[in-house]
Amino acid sequence: MTAVEVDPAPAAAQERPSGRSGRSGRSGRWWVPWLFLAPALVLFLYFKFIPMGNALVMSFQNVQPFLGNQWVGQDNYVKVVTSDGFQQAAWHTVLLAVFQTAGSMLLGLVLALLMEGQSRRLTFIRSAAFLPVVVPMAVIAELWRIMYHPTGDGMLNSLLGLVGLGPSGFINDPHTSMASVIATGVWRGAPYDMMIFLAGLAGVNRDLYEAAIVDGASRWRRLLHVTLPGLRSVFSILFILAAIRGLRVFTEVYLLTNGGPNGSTEVVMTLITKLGLEQNRLGVASAGAVLLFLATLLLTVVVSVLRRREKE
Repeated sequence: MTAVEVDPAPAAAQERPSGRSGRSGRSGRWWVPWLFLAPALVLFLYFKFIPMGNALVMSFQNVQPFLGNQWVGQDNYVKVVTSDGFQQAAWHTVLLAVFQTAGSMLLGLVLALLMEGQSRRLTFIRSAAFLPVVVPMAVIAELWRIMYHPTGDGMLNSLLGLVGLGPSGFINDPHTSMASVIATGVWRGAPYDMMIFLAGLAGVNRDLYEAAIVDGASRWRRLLHVTLPGLRSVFSILFILAAIRGLRVFTEVYLLTNGGPNGSTEVVMTLITKLGLEQNRLGVASAGAVLLFLATLLLTVVVSVLRRREKE
């Protein structure tokens, strides 16, 4: 008897769908991701992008509610750039952004190096250290306001008295108000940087550490020649995020000092708020907001270009 041969081609054809039908099925469902994104896109369009467009138009107008806006061209930008108050606020913003960025990144790196590991105790400590990031800024500002109480029995002044230093005015003194605001920002931003550094440390090649130990490198040299080069991309990302956060600083300054005393902590965001909401100069305030947006965008683009050149 001869065996009956079965052609496997029909079975294979049944099991494997045609490429055309697969592609048509996928192309027919291209709208599904956009359907899920539609509610968020509508909210962004209505509450963010449309107001941004209106602010850009208002920056070229003399805004007069209920009377009609008048086109003034570049006058608002000229007033903003040549204003002594805006120049001082811009300098304070840059100063605060630089020191907050440097302080939070340095403290975050130190905390990450101290808390690196897989121990359960370290997990609890990292969670406790991350709490300032999730606590609302209003609560943090009120907490630091209490600690900054200018009298001798204030919390921080009591600690200063233990080491023989006199009481400080902190946020109530023009000479120390900016440093006090910076300290609050560093305290809140460092735990966020710590978590990013911890993620970066997990990606550093451990073979390099072993090779450095074999070569007799000290801890400092391992940190300098292995850890920091391995965190180069993390530094660039954190720099962008921290710099943008510093340039757009508003909440802590508004709640702690509202730009005072005597304008010693006035930043661009608080000045824009006062121009628009208190002085009703919406056109000038919009021009200041546009300039701040352009400065943030320029900083982001410059850092991104530098990162690409380093990779090349």
